[in-house]
Amino acid sequence: QLQASGGGLVQAGGSLRLSCTAFGLTISDYNMGWFRQAPGKEREGVACISGRDGIHYADSVKGRFTIASDNAKNTLSLQMNLLKPEDTAVYYCAVDSTLRCVLWPLARGYECDYWGQETQVTVSS
Repeated sequence: QLQASGGGLVQAGGSLRLSCTAFGLTISDYNMGWFRQAPGKEREGVACISGRDGIHYADSVKGRFTIASDNAKNTLSLQMNLLKPEDTAVYYCAVDSTLRCVLWPLARGYECDYWGQETQVTVSS
């Protein structure tokens, strides 16, 4: 089980932090990351972290978003800075045993092993 928190409403240029806590599984055993889905658009991979592949970001968020994991607390986070209106979406944390982080930005994530609940991020212009 994954439990996500954070999100909310922020003005363009602002920051938000998303967190995801794992229960009943060891998050470091998986490739772990975040997806998002904007209204009328396909779900897209945002960022991924794993011991095997390191960290990978979608081009659209590079330099603005930072993914991190705290294995001792079994949590995953996504720090989002310099937010833009186009970052507005529902965000999901997910973990998967086979989807490599290097492929995460190209994936839709429907095959992931575990999902957190959606958390809304809205960036106003």
